[in-house]
Amino acid sequence: MKKILGFLLVSLLLTACETTEKPDGYVVNGTAKGVLNGIRVYLKSRDDKGKEMFKDTAIIVDEKFKFEGKIENPQMWFLQVNSVPGSKPFMIENGVINIQVEKDSMHTTKVSGTKSNKAFEEYNLKVKELSQKRRTLSMNHRQAERGTDSAKTKLIKEDLDKLTNEMMSYPFEFINKNNDNFFSLVLIESLLGGNNTDLDKLSNAFNNLESDIKQSIYGMRVNTRIITKKQEKERLANLEIGKAAPEFSAPDPDGKMLALKDMRGKVTIIDFWASWCGPCRRENPNVVKVYEKYHDKGLEIIGVSLDKQGQKDRWLSAIEKDKLTWHHVSNLAYFNDPVAKQYAINSIPATYILDEEGTIIAKNLRGPALENKIAELLD
Repeated sequence: MKKILGFLLVSLLLTACETTEKPDGYVVNGTAKGVLNGIRVYLKSRDDKGKEMFKDTAIIVDEKFKFEGKIENPQMWFLQVNSVPGSKPFMIENGVINIQVEKDSMHTTKVSGTKSNKAFEEYNLKVKELSQKRRTLSMNHRQAERGTDSAKTKLIKEDLDKLTNEMMSYPFEFINKNNDNFFSLVLIESLLGGNNTDLDKLSNAFNNLESDIKQSIYGMRVNTRIITKKQEKERLANLEIGKAAPEFSAPDPDGKMLALKDMRGKVTIIDFWASWCGPCRRENPNVVKVYEKYHDKGLEIIGVSLDKQGQKDRWLSAIEKDKLTWHHVSNLAYFNDPVAKQYAINSIPATYILDEEGTIIAKNLRGPALENKIAELLD
């Protein structure tokens, strides 16, 4: 009995020691073999636009460095060491994180010690494995194409397609399997940057995460980005050729509201431009030529200016100087103009050509291409 009590007492003491030693925040213990004393080490993150954000710095002493702090939710940060090429992404989270840096390259850096970093490492290893298989298959496929065995080429192509599909589906499989891990949230955010990402699958993957991850500040930010991107995709789908042009109204130079529907029954060019836009101003003589030639045959133009607040005089002066005698509107809100946002305008000049029913039939035509299209419609 005494032995059992003694064992339990030792166990309790050990547990107490472990509880005491567990850090309240994060501790990053780093080794940098072969890196000289005095070299600086940096912790950085990136904001939503990819801009580097400085977080902390340490100095290497006897090939070691250390960071301490506290973070509400795990996030993706990266480590940089002066004199060592590259950077190492890792998951910063409360707990003990061990980082081993080699002097020749950050790409060989090893990270261990926490739940999210374990998941990150598992994911990276699988992606590297799949990528290596794909490189090998791609090389074999190129070699087969140079030969005469079409059956062999077809089989390799089938294997390559199958592997490509596996690589596309693996991130979602990983997220669903690791729905209690903050790295899955980081992975979802990184997938948002892809142009061909299935947003419905991504939304489902997010909804499958544990509640504490979804409801974290980071989780809510990622969810907002998913919703915004889905809305943007829907808006772009509504701007495809063959779709009805979205209705809008905006103030003309006299402050009166002019609506797109007022142009119904006419072939209409919606011309996004600004007085400060050099390419727009250089294109204006061509637009003037087209308008003068086809206005009497049923052509209308609405110029939507993206001039800025306080630039109304510049806008009106450009209209007069360039002899733009068609309809004009502007909210003087630059690229925040609601009409520009409605039409997903990210650069100018930009044009939409509508038929008499208000259906989009062409986009972003300039010079001879613009005149040829209008001629096709009205000659």
